[in-house]
Amino acid sequence: MQARDLVHHGLAIKRHAAPATVASLVGLPEDQVAAILADTKAKGRAIETQGAYALTPLARLALEGKYSLFFADARDDAGFHAAYERFEVINRSLKQLITDWQTIQVGGEALPNDHRDEAYDRKIIDRLGALHEQIEPVLKTLALRVPRLVIYLDKLLVALEKSEDGEIAWVSDVHRESYHTVWFELHEDLLRIMGRIREE
Repeated sequence: MQARDLVHHGLAIKRHAAPATVASLVGLPEDQVAAILADTKAKGRAIETQGAYALTPLARLALEGKYSLFFADARDDAGFHAAYERFEVINRSLKQLITDWQTIQVGGEALPNDHRDEAYDRKIIDRLGALHEQIEPVLKTLALRVPRLVIYLDKLLVALEKSEDGEIAWVSDVHRESYHTVWFELHEDLLRIMGRIREE
């Protein structure tokens, strides 16, 4: 995948982002990403609002049309397939964990978690740590075929460590690279690599 296509791929995953954010995801220098996005905008393939870019619908379709070429090796790799299927199994556990993080049972009723019960939150974060131990070898296997995927492992570890240190917003806050935010983007990346559609 050429740098331009990689930047477009990163922007498709982020959906609407500044060059620095895309650069941190795809592993390219920020100035290179900024130049590519500016050129993409000039060619009418992206829109820009207050420094953040988004691909146009036609540009997204054009990018997706190239995925079968870009990721042919990964799609043909049995080891990559097996690791991806293992990811999907762990993904179901992550979904349940986030549901448990966002709600708390009171009198048999699920209520929004106001995070005043520190013991409850600690148990969830402990589960997140155990889940991270499961996903580490899976991501390392995936990164053997698509090396840039290791970026997600680094980001997930940062979010986990901050959560374990008491900064609980790093579990699922959508306004930062929380564990859930990074995981969602990782899943989107893998779905694009595999040519799959996210299940609602």
